[in-house]
Amino acid sequence: MLKLKPKFDLHRDVVSDVLRKEASVCRVEEYSGAVDTRILNIERDGSILFCWKGATGTTRIGKYDPNTKQNKLLYTFDKQVCVSSCSLNKEETLLAVSLAQNTRGEERLKPISKCLTLLIEIQPINNTKVLKAVDCRVKVQFLQSEADRRSILESHLLLLTEDGYVDLYHVLLTRQEGYRVVMAHPDRLSKTAERVVEDFCWVQWDGRTQRLYYLTHNVTHTQGKFLFRCVQFYLSHHCETVLELPLELPANPFPTVKFVNLGFDHFHTERPEKELVRMEVLTNGIERSMCVCYSQPHKDRLELIYTLVLVHKDCSKTFRVSLGSEQQPQKARQLHPLFIPIGYYILVYLQDYFLHCINTRQQEMLCHSLYLSGPDMDLDLQSANMTVLHAEDESSSSLLDLTTGRIHTAELSPAYLLQLLRSDTPSRCPSSKTDPQRLAALHCLLVYMGNDPNLELKIIEWLCDNVNAFESFDQFQEFILATLYRISYEKSLSLDKVLPYSSVFDKKEIPACLLEVPGVLCTTELHIEAVFKGKARGLQGFWSELQWNRERTKYLDAVPNPRYRTSHIQADWDKLRSERRPSSHMNHMEDNTKKVLSMVDTWCLDKKLVPLFQEDDHQQRALIGLTVDKLREHLNRHLPRLGKKKIDSLVVNYVAKLLELIRHMLESVWLKYKLGPCALCFSSTQRGSPGEWSVFHFMFRILEAMRGLCLPLPPGYHTLLALLAVRCLPHHTFLQYIDHGVLQLTETFVSRLMTDLDNSDANERLKFSILKRLPEPMEQRIYHMWDHPVSSASISRDYVRTLLERHNKNKGFAFTGRDKPGFRPEFLPLTYLAKILSDIEEQALNPFEEQENVDARFVEETALKQTLILLGFEEK
Repeated sequence: MLKLKPKFDLHRDVVSDVLRKEASVCRVEEYSGAVDTRILNIERDGSILFCWKGATGTTRIGKYDPNTKQNKLLYTFDKQVCVSSCSLNKEETLLAVSLAQNTRGEERLKPISKCLTLLIEIQPINNTKVLKAVDCRVKVQFLQSEADRRSILESHLLLLTEDGYVDLYHVLLTRQEGYRVVMAHPDRLSKTAERVVEDFCWVQWDGRTQRLYYLTHNVTHTQGKFLFRCVQFYLSHHCETVLELPLELPANPFPTVKFVNLGFDHFHTERPEKELVRMEVLTNGIERSMCVCYSQPHKDRLELIYTLVLVHKDCSKTFRVSLGSEQQPQKARQLHPLFIPIGYYILVYLQDYFLHCINTRQQEMLCHSLYLSGPDMDLDLQSANMTVLHAEDESSSSLLDLTTGRIHTAELSPAYLLQLLRSDTPSRCPSSKTDPQRLAALHCLLVYMGNDPNLELKIIEWLCDNVNAFESFDQFQEFILATLYRISYEKSLSLDKVLPYSSVFDKKEIPACLLEVPGVLCTTELHIEAVFKGKARGLQGFWSELQWNRERTKYLDAVPNPRYRTSHIQADWDKLRSERRPSSHMNHMEDNTKKVLSMVDTWCLDKKLVPLFQEDDHQQRALIGLTVDKLREHLNRHLPRLGKKKIDSLVVNYVAKLLELIRHMLESVWLKYKLGPCALCFSSTQRGSPGEWSVFHFMFRILEAMRGLCLPLPPGYHTLLALLAVRCLPHHTFLQYIDHGVLQLTETFVSRLMTDLDNSDANERLKFSILKRLPEPMEQRIYHMWDHPVSSASISRDYVRTLLERHNKNKGFAFTGRDKPGFRPEFLPLTYLAKILSDIEEQALNPFEEQENVDARFVEETALKQTLILLGFEEK
């Protein structure tokens, strides 16, 4: 699941260099003694501070630069000391050190404090100032801003004590003799101290963002037993509390004060079995997200409870995981999980039990987070000795193993996720268990890792091998929506809650397997009581975006259907298709379509593998325009802050990328099966190859997925699908596909069929069957393209009808040769004559009209007499 890359090895990168230094001190070729080298701290720029006990009874402190791969000696104590905390200022002129005092043996008879905190001038080594001498642990940490402050002679140091308070020292420096940097007024140093925090039981330092998080008791007890606070340090090195959040934690969660990300104290023994709570804060500047994570074992020791407070989503999610009765309860009691941030995922890992890869961006449903247990989740990490480091690169994390002194960069493994997709479902393992894992893995690959074109190609190949929809979700719909979501989200983070990313939400009834994970119980609490304070309410950047994300989430949670659902336009689409005459609405849709198609990459269309965007498909053009209209309307309703111009650009780009995505999918499978130009040709003898059949099936599944989502296809898609269908399907099956609406007869396809396919008996029957299924206007145009006696007769009839209509247009006779069943239009001149006589007869006056007492016998005899005379049988 995790891909670990070596980043630092204490023995390889430091110890070998230390041995050379000790050899030079001892004036020997090779130093054979042991050096006890330990990592002390990791600064913001990645520099690693370490110490070792020298050969001459000294203790030395050095720095490893990850950029130059070089080690540098910073300071040497003339005796062996126990360094419990250490920090170096950015200018490398001051070194702050906390020493754990030895109170054993003869030393315990002397009045000595347990911890001595020093501030040492090291450019050059000169003066040493004692900052604290107390009977509790003290952590030291210099502030380091992003700006280059080498020309500014001041440093700012945090002192955090086990007694529960934090002081900030402002150290003024001065330059002597052009190169010596010393403290300006060392005697007044204590007077510059500023109390930042009065009382805490847990504290965490975030060097990347220069923030201090701490936990204190909630005096009011109105909302929670504890109050979580965040202190932000600015470029000016002033600070203020910017966030408060009440938390419900068990009483006395930390037996001793807990320091997080404040170096490594090798002389203080941590007792994790006594920790009721393990807590950590994870932030992501790109996502503008903040997660407060904490875990606690359940009282019966067979469950683990862990909570993620998603400040940016204004909610918290609490998970209860069953550890099983087969495991030893005391082992579960001693362990807390690791919280490993990788991008917008947080991995909760408890060795030998489970791995939960939680999606903090799409947190609504469990099925978009990956849960593994048993042998599937072994990461080969000794979590008891592992420490998670907050790297500068937010797409990965660094893991430090203090036992070996090695640092690894941890990333999600695409190979493992692809293996999850490809894994066959054994008979003993129902699809209800594997489908949620596949869905979570697919979304991680597409949304989180989707920028890798090679990886995307592998996913498309997986779709080719798994064209049939899974039991609980449609993988084609998921691929299309998730990929579009990723592309659009990169352009605007605001689209997170309004664009669709999964087709699961469109289901009338969501499968139960997607709503729950066996062995995991999840409860969600909406609207956490986070309070932003001070300048955070007006700051730009992280804090303003975090607040806006939270406020936007509150609004969208309160309105119905905030996330756009493509299937909701089905009624409008049915109505639009029923319109036969051009209207202003249709013209508006066409304008939308022109905007979209103008953004589609149509460069060198004739050289593209798949012939799309080369014809006018009026239905798909109308659907493109409608999709733009409805999506624009949705975004204007829910995200007015973006502005109409930005929304219009986002919407047009969204639909354009949709059409390009479909083309990209087709081009990928075209290359996979090595289809050539002959795949688009008609043949009476050669049937479709297995590759053509696979592409046809793939295209059919895309068509099915897009119709289910009511999304448009690129113009030319139906023509291409029909071409492959003729090659792959028997003729009667092909006609059934047309009758059931699966295939659409486009004019481009039918014209090619009539001209390219020969007139064998079977092909003539196919052509006649297709002609019967065409609308009359298209049928008349197609007859002109088919060289056949039937088409010639049809053209002749149409031509004579047109001539006669034009000739008699001014005489008041309207020819409607098919409007009465008594007339047969096979011989048009005779039919036309009969029509004229019929019209004259209807217009003639009836001589017997309005007359009474007519002798019918007399009329009959007179008529018979006149007939005999006309025929020449009698004379007049």
